[in-house]
Amino acid sequence: MRDALAAGASVRPIAAARPLARRRPGLWRLTGHLAIALLVLLIGVPLYWMAIASLKSLPEIYTFPPIWLPTTPRWENFPAAWRSAPFDRFYLNSIVTTGLTSAAKLANAVLCAYALAFLRFPGRDLVFLVILGALMIPVQVVVLPNYLTVAELGWINTYQGIVVPEAGIAFGAFLLRQHFLTLPREVLDAARVDGAGHLRTLFAVALPLSRPILATLVLLTAVGRWNDYLWPLVVTTTKEMRTLPIGIAWMHDVEGNTQWGVVMAGVILVILPVLVLFAWTQRHLVEGIASGAVKG
Repeated sequence: MRDALAAGASVRPIAAARPLARRRPGLWRLTGHLAIALLVLLIGVPLYWMAIASLKSLPEIYTFPPIWLPTTPRWENFPAAWRSAPFDRFYLNSIVTTGLTSAAKLANAVLCAYALAFLRFPGRDLVFLVILGALMIPVQVVVLPNYLTVAELGWINTYQGIVVPEAGIAFGAFLLRQHFLTLPREVLDAARVDGAGHLRTLFAVALPLSRPILATLVLLTAVGRWNDYLWPLVVTTTKEMRTLPIGIAWMHDVEGNTQWGVVMAGVILVILPVLVLFAWTQRHLVEGIASGAVKG
């Protein structure tokens, strides 16, 4: 009898502790959801305010407390924004420079990552260390050397002056190299046994297995180039070669503090292509996250 009571007494605390252990995952999940909701508010509220400000009149924008829905949407702010600056030329410059720079960055990253992951050559580890070191150098440090080089070549106010100095991508090479090392070696060895060379192995085996990471790299690269302000501002001096971020700043200087609705409408016109690109690559991003979760 005493042994049974002792056993029962020893079991009760464990049984009482189980509900507490079960409640902890629910508490952590609730905390995570609250943190995500807070981040969504911190990011979403400014975007929402920008969107509704593009449809407001100037008195509504300056009204306090703020009006969260425009009484009469002013869609004419968008044509006014398009006419207030040469947006057609700004769009052309941004599309050309973003497309060429992103393609050059992606090609350099893919070829460099494949060489560092699968080829054996003297100094391979040293090259990888140099790439890692390049990640630690701020972009602002190389602006002056790049400008002097571009000016010496006569590339001021040209597309090649904007694109070529930005064609290298240390982060993309590092990201793809780390991903290539996780690919199944059996598939790559089978391709080599079938007689595939390095380029065929890269384009027929490695890249199709890397679509999610490639979509992520394309999104990060394109968004970074589309929103780039410093280098196009330094290397261009004429309005005909300006890109969209500089055009927004120029429109703000022209409009001043009198037409904030028009300025916000211009910002909406600038970020729309980025939103379309994100919608196009979202499926691949989700696949990459899901595959990483399954592997983990």
